[in-house]
Amino acid sequence: MSDRERIDGVSSEQVLYARLLDWGAKIGLAVLVAGFAGYLFGFLAPHVPVDQLPELWTLPLADYLARTSTPTGWGWLALLAKGEFAGLAGIAILSGCSLLCLIAVVAIYARRGDRVYATICVLEIAVLVLAASGVLTAGH
Repeated sequence: MSDRERIDGVSSEQVLYARLLDWGAKIGLAVLVAGFAGYLFGFLAPHVPVDQLPELWTLPLADYLARTSTPTGWGWLALLAKGEFAGLAGIAILSGCSLLCLIAVVAIYARRGDRVYATICVLEIAVLVLAASGVLTAGH
């Protein structure tokens, strides 16, 4: 089937985008639920002991981060084996699965010579990567 052919009136790039988004959402949700279940049922040790949380929650953020040695930014990746951070992997997958979809369809547009749509996708990819990088964070 060529890129211009349609499946039930839907273009091939729309079908590809939808399939990838569907798989990304399913995987992200499964990782999110598994991470939460691992924390809830005690399979994953917490970074911060649960009995200390009521005291720590009353602290200002800077004090909480310092007392618990909790990293900021992308530092959470180093703590994926800890219960309260395991679910964040699912959230990261869910929030990033559109990036994979855009990368896939930009290839179709580029191969087809559709520069406008390819450029729009590349710009969207750039915005997503810039947002995820943390470069545009507000000061504290």
